[in-house]
Amino acid sequence: MAERGAGDEPRGVRPRSAAGCHNRVMTMPDPGSPALPDSLRVPPPLDPAFRPAGRARRARADRIRASGVAVPVTLALEQPGGTVSRAETVAWPDGHPEAPASNRDAERLLKTLLWARGGCRVHVDGPAALVAHLRRHYAVEATGRFDAAITEQFYLRPLEIVRTPAAEIPSPRGTTTALGGHLDGCRIGFDLGASDRKVAAVVDGEVVFSEEVPWDPATHADPQWHHDEIDDSLRRAAAHLPRVDAIGGSAAGAYVDNEVRVASLFRAVPRDLFAARVRGLFDELRRAWGGVPFVVVNDGEVTALAGSLMAGAGALLGIAMGSSQAAGYVTRERTLTTWLDELAFVPVDDAPDAPLDEWSGDRGCGVQYFSQQAVGRLLGPAGIDVDPGAPLPQRLVRLQELMAAGDPRASLVYATIGTYLGYALLDYRELYDVEHLLLLGRVMTGAGGDVIIERARAVLRAEDPAAAEALTIHVPSERDKRHGQAVAAASLPALL
Repeated sequence: MAERGAGDEPRGVRPRSAAGCHNRVMTMPDPGSPALPDSLRVPPPLDPAFRPAGRARRARADRIRASGVAVPVTLALEQPGGTVSRAETVAWPDGHPEAPASNRDAERLLKTLLWARGGCRVHVDGPAALVAHLRRHYAVEATGRFDAAITEQFYLRPLEIVRTPAAEIPSPRGTTTALGGHLDGCRIGFDLGASDRKVAAVVDGEVVFSEEVPWDPATHADPQWHHDEIDDSLRRAAAHLPRVDAIGGSAAGAYVDNEVRVASLFRAVPRDLFAARVRGLFDELRRAWGGVPFVVVNDGEVTALAGSLMAGAGALLGIAMGSSQAAGYVTRERTLTTWLDELAFVPVDDAPDAPLDEWSGDRGCGVQYFSQQAVGRLLGPAGIDVDPGAPLPQRLVRLQELMAAGDPRASLVYATIGTYLGYALLDYRELYDVEHLLLLGRVMTGAGGDVIIERARAVLRAEDPAAAEALTIHVPSERDKRHGQAVAAASLPALL
């Protein structure tokens, strides 16, 4: 769902002080050196103001615990289907002068749960003022209203904040689905992104045809245009098959039982037309294709599924750095969950002047750190001049050209993104049981991707050697980059 249009311009680039990167030569710190300012052993070279969000929140919670007056806080996020995700923290008691700060930390923790796990009923056990703060945030404040509106679109019911005694808060429970891994027969797999759509014809797991077509779906208001463009790709793939046994797809957005609930691909479609035509678009296509098994899920989930097929393992988190940050997770048992995995909206930076997400209006969210938007805002601090009107893909191409030419400024951009990633991974461990990480997307292409990986590993080695040792990082081969997503998508439905 977090996929943006490839030409979207990021706003809120962080202002730099006199000590910023425009006016001095940056050197790469030694990852093995003693702790640097604010306890970051490996600070991002182009962003000295960066403060890892989870790390900062945990440090403040530790200080509250040490005070002797800490009030336990439990948050439980419940989905309509019964999945429950829980988190515990502490807060200052009502009336304490620092209570507003711990209330905000609880909101940041809940935002993380909302976008990583998903749900529409929030159980809270904690101080009364904290509960009131959460209710006010989601009803009044712009960023909270955005989160609440998207939640309502996805679950078709409003976000509810309920003060619940600790003994009555539901226990964690999950729901998983064994989708994917079906390679028998003649199948079509497709992937709908913000700037292109891909399709492949697959026979018993072997790709016999694949194609990538540029498109700009976010600017088209007519649902029939979307229907016809997708159907055109399916027909072009079907021309290379003796028959079509099943169709599987991945798309930027949030989907429930093939229904489009929230998707920026259709952001230009009026709400009434969205409800009338877009929500049931893929069932309409399924009927047009004779009712063959037809499954569509979020692109991040299919990314993770492709990684699981490639690695032959579960407990895998997939992160794609493209026009936005897409993510998906495959459990240790190699099943998919009902979690949202929308890490593009999860806070990763606690700095008060962290960059703004152009869609939600919130600060410090993953999209500004793991995407072409991250590249776009870091070129200036690196001293790399680009045409102010150049779209983000062109800026990335410029960076890749400089990296290929050995320009050290380009390396600093990638090292900064890699540092962000290393610290975010330390936070993501609170959300996921992860032994394998799949990294892909246009930002990871070329030598710059190697810098991102090595820098992330340097952060893990410096901050948590055990976590570094336990994590295996995978990068898809050129063949997997071309076909892996489509093959994984094609494998989603089981044959009748």
